[in-house]
Amino acid sequence: MRIQLSDHFDYKRLLKFTFPSMVMMVFTSLYSVVDGFFVSNFVGKTPFAAVNFIMPVLMILGSVGFMFGSGGSALVSRTMGEGEPEKARKLFSLFIYSTAVCGVILAVISFLFLRPLAALMGAEGEMLDNCVLYGRILLLSLPFYMLQFEFQSFFITAERPQMGLVVTVV
Repeated sequence: MRIQLSDHFDYKRLLKFTFPSMVMMVFTSLYSVVDGFFVSNFVGKTPFAAVNFIMPVLMILGSVGFMFGSGGSALVSRTMGEGEPEKARKLFSLFIYSTAVCGVILAVISFLFLRPLAALMGAEGEMLDNCVLYGRILLLSLPFYMLQFEFQSFFITAERPQMGLVVTVV
């Protein structure tokens, strides 16, 4: 039974449609827990504190992809609903390219200003060095992280929420 966004949803159909997204969020949270477990047990307490200290900055930067995905999927859906699939494809491409470019720009700017930002937030000494090291390593993947957030919204718009789960698990 294929579920479409234009269908009438009762509780059972709604849960069936949203279940992959809920499981995806659990897997995403587990990645953070596992990361914290290994850092704290094999690297030390100060690096673990540094990871937790700098992670909100990286999540805020990644949320730009979520913003592009939410707005983009709404605009693409509306355009598809208006019977303009070619225009919708062009809009989709525009959002993907824009997110990739913004991701690179944000990563470069953040890479340069990560140390002053972490110091401004209160990190000092070894913790500051660990914040910068961990943050810069993760900033290398920021464009891809943003695209993952964006595609989660587009998978739902394409009526394929299970694809978001597959991508997150892989």
